[in-house]
Amino acid sequence: MVHVTSYGAAQGVTGSCHLLKIGSIRILVDCGLFQGEGATEKNYAPFAFDVAKINYLILTHGHLDHIGRVAKLVKNGFHGTIIATQPTKEIAKIMLLDSAKILKEEYKTLRKKARRRGEEENILEPLYTEEDVHNVFAKNWHTLEYFAAFKLKQHIVVTLANAGHILGSAFAMIDAHDEGKYKRIVFSGDLGSPNRLIIENPNKLDRANILYLESTYGDRVHKPLEQSIQEFKEAVQSTLKRDGNVIIPSFALERTQEILWLLHEMHDNGELPKCRVFLDSPLAIKATELYNKYPLHLSDELEYYDGGGSNPFSFSWLEPTPTTDQSMAINSVKERSIIIAGSGMCSGGRIMHHLKHRLWNPNNSIVFVGFQVGGTLGRAIIDGAKFVNIYAEEIIVKAQIFTINGFSAHADQHELLQWIGGAEDISTLCLVHGELDKMEIFAKAIHEHFGYEALIVEPNVTLTL
Repeated sequence: MVHVTSYGAAQGVTGSCHLLKIGSIRILVDCGLFQGEGATEKNYAPFAFDVAKINYLILTHGHLDHIGRVAKLVKNGFHGTIIATQPTKEIAKIMLLDSAKILKEEYKTLRKKARRRGEEENILEPLYTEEDVHNVFAKNWHTLEYFAAFKLKQHIVVTLANAGHILGSAFAMIDAHDEGKYKRIVFSGDLGSPNRLIIENPNKLDRANILYLESTYGDRVHKPLEQSIQEFKEAVQSTLKRDGNVIIPSFALERTQEILWLLHEMHDNGELPKCRVFLDSPLAIKATELYNKYPLHLSDELEYYDGGGSNPFSFSWLEPTPTTDQSMAINSVKERSIIIAGSGMCSGGRIMHHLKHRLWNPNNSIVFVGFQVGGTLGRAIIDGAKFVNIYAEEIIVKAQIFTINGFSAHADQHELLQWIGGAEDISTLCLVHGELDKMEIFAKAIHEHFGYEALIVEPNVTLTL
């Protein structure tokens, strides 16, 4: 029998972690950080399964909500094989090292404040350290090209295909002979939209008996990408023309590279008013270097551009600011600048300082180009908060707020339906990685289109399939 338990991203969009048992083989698909309200308690909680018994860990892609607890997993005794694409392995390393650094800095800050209150003993040690991260990459890794099969024990074969979400992202197809019966179990990971700005289109799914499908935007259809691009251009142009500053909270992976490519095109086409453009994220700078390293994973246009010896993610006005001093110097730039900084949900990082210094000024604009989880500062701003607390200071929100959803790295309802509509032999469809109300809407749409019921997976409940 096949048993699957979802320990994360079940009726929620973070903390992806699914345990698949086929006979005596245990395969963990992703091991991500929880984000948003209640995340700390969930991240620090002991794993609800025996870590030492996990034989394989499949990583679908390098976002922290899919890989962010891998160092904790290894620290707690995982010694199996990690399966991923080569770009995902390299992305995972820079993401986890950056995460460990942030955890260390947060710990020092919290401990210092607690010491002054006489409550130092109540501060939790960092979830993991940089040494723990290095131990992850000392483990046995097996990197796969798309559609290259990897045979596990007991007639189980793993194949990864392009999910079109970020560089190196994959959906996992697990073919197994269980009790004399053949089954294909598919975990979608996060699926991207076709015809994205910089990444190749996702591969089609031709067959699946059991499908675990993400449903982040299962309740809606995105605006056309062209419309979102126009909205982005207008937000940037209008802000710069009134001598304001554009602050873009951006995820280091994919979204930052999309924004850089757009600004590059605007610059070359004469659509970008004269300004200074800061890429104020050491992590995004490193990630962009990886995107340049793997041009074959990019769209045909960017691959051609890169093949001609040009960098699609750079232009003359762009100023990377990797050091703290360079970042702090941006505060002296009072007008006509674009600041791209992390974190994408305003849950930490350099974006917090830029919001503190610029959120109160009506000449400025905050341009959100990614999903904001409930409980994050980004979500509070989008939901219309009049004041927000940043570093123990109440800041009034007077900057113009733009929310541009068409850049989403996730497929929308229509695209998800198209993707599963091409697959034969689906007998069980389980929805994960979505908020409950959105999953209910998506489940209804699946029933209307295909006539079968989609199961909304409950956290920590084992399904026998």
